[in-house]
Amino acid sequence: MTLETFPSSLLSMVAVGALLVDIALGWPSWLYQRVGHPVGLFARMINRLESFWNQPQLAGGARRALGVLAVLLLLAAAGGGAWLIQTGLVYFLGSWGWLAVAALAWPGLAVRSLHDHVVPVARALADGDLTGARCAVGKIVGRDPETLDAHGIARAAVESLAESFCDGVMAPLFWLAVGGLPGLWAYKALNTADSLIGHKEPRWREFGWAAARADDVSNFVPARLAGILICVVAGRGWRVMWRDSGKHASPNAGWPEAAMAGALDLKLAGPVVYDGVRHPKPWIGSGRADLGSQDVFAALGLYRRACALLVVLTGGLAWLL
Repeated sequence: MTLETFPSSLLSMVAVGALLVDIALGWPSWLYQRVGHPVGLFARMINRLESFWNQPQLAGGARRALGVLAVLLLLAAAGGGAWLIQTGLVYFLGSWGWLAVAALAWPGLAVRSLHDHVVPVARALADGDLTGARCAVGKIVGRDPETLDAHGIARAAVESLAESFCDGVMAPLFWLAVGGLPGLWAYKALNTADSLIGHKEPRWREFGWAAARADDVSNFVPARLAGILICVVAGRGWRVMWRDSGKHASPNAGWPEAAMAGALDLKLAGPVVYDGVRHPKPWIGSGRADLGSQDVFAALGLYRRACALLVVLTGGLAWLL
């Protein structure tokens, strides 16, 4: 059996297997301490290319071209390497190669990890521990946690949970189901590049342009699917998702965030502080803005139900194929 004959039904089984392993285990801290995480390899490659090629003395067009080349090299390394591994596994193990492929896809999902990073925020808020809540939320958001009150911390946690449902769960699973290991790890490489260099600040605006645009394209379908899943499990939120998804600066992040805001009848986003600078941002949703621990727990409940539905749908697809 070659990669070309690897059936789509097996890709669906790979997706189900990777999902279940990730839900059960996450990426354990002991494993991270010993071997790190695969995205760390992408981060090192991106940082090395950025230090070599993103030189301020170069013209903007040259830096943009080098940024495009950096993304292409990253995709070749991530997708090409994954293709070689998947091809070898399928060739030597035949149909049973899906088990090994699922094991190698597992680190690309973040179902358990995302949940386990948001829970401490909710618990600290419930205990009235603002210092602990700021410390916990600072691990999952880019804004300045020291400027946040309890409501701001809760909003940041809910927004991050909604947005990361796409980046950490829906999108990698989507690309795994579409393209196997190469699809999954090419997506993870792009997403890592966007988080490191896809910024609008002068240093990265030109060099990170390709990473940001490629990440937007790769998340286009998954972000909308993530928003739909949230609305489905909540049984509400559709109107707010359609109305407010375009208010986010990202063409994709607004979909799951607006769905979560509508599902829980909350206001998300709004003015935020990054690196000591206050940025005016429109509100998403028309409910309460004074979020608390109960709202973070409610968002976690929606997230768990959405992930459970995702397992069922992926399993159903594997059965049908």
